[in-house]
Amino acid sequence: MTFLEMLCDVGRRNRSLLCIGLDPDPARIPAGARAAPDPIYTFCAAVIDATADLVCAFKPNSAFFEALGTTGMETLRRVIAAVPRDIPVILDAKRGDIGSTAAAYAHAAFEVLGAHAITLNPYLGGDALAPFLRYADKGCLLVCKTSNPGGAELQDLRLADGHPLYLEVARRAQTVWNERGNVGLIFGATHADVLPAVRAVCPDLPLLVPGVGAQGGDLTMAVLGAVDRRGERAIINASRSVLYAAEGTDFADAARREALRLREEINAALKPGA
Repeated sequence: MTFLEMLCDVGRRNRSLLCIGLDPDPARIPAGARAAPDPIYTFCAAVIDATADLVCAFKPNSAFFEALGTTGMETLRRVIAAVPRDIPVILDAKRGDIGSTAAAYAHAAFEVLGAHAITLNPYLGGDALAPFLRYADKGCLLVCKTSNPGGAELQDLRLADGHPLYLEVARRAQTVWNERGNVGLIFGATHADVLPAVRAVCPDLPLLVPGVGAQGGDLTMAVLGAVDRRGERAIINASRSVLYAAEGTDFADAARREALRLREEINAALKPGA
């Protein structure tokens, strides 16, 4: 089963477009997990177990695991393995390099760590994406427009035809780079007002939308702008607001309550007249 098939299948089963980002900051690990031999794994695994029936995907952020030193990548592998096999895992790594380096990154993400999809930086061009795109059953989610203010310095640059650079990335994602049907885009929820323009260029691509929750993106606008004509193929990501919903021993229950609230708010946005 391909990444996109998994995403749609679990989304329908769980009635969910919610993706939970796993960004484990050691300084914020709740008291209920700190005493464990591997507190990062214990924390992430508990959140996964508590919310697996409420999501369409999980998105571990590689940076937080790499920062743990020599044990970090093994912890990341174990966290990915803790996700139920029928739920897709998006490795948030935003890789972008060329040749054998890109091939090594792809091998690590898909074959060593076992991720079903990865986030990528497309600004090095198609040859840097090619080693990842060769994995036809894996998802390749390309940075299109990001939530950080500095992203506009390059992403909003106007091309000769008057369109911003991020729309050209969207066009190439839909056409030039999507020969195997495994490409998607990343578009920050803080720019939800222009999401419909991207969806118009890419009617069938999955869109990963971070920036709701702690980053303040408008959830309803993000959902309505990101979904396809069937109300699917949007991956609405929340990280800190779910992970750190509580600081005590009830952190997993609190994460579940917040995930349930977000899932229901997303679904409410999809109802006519919402």
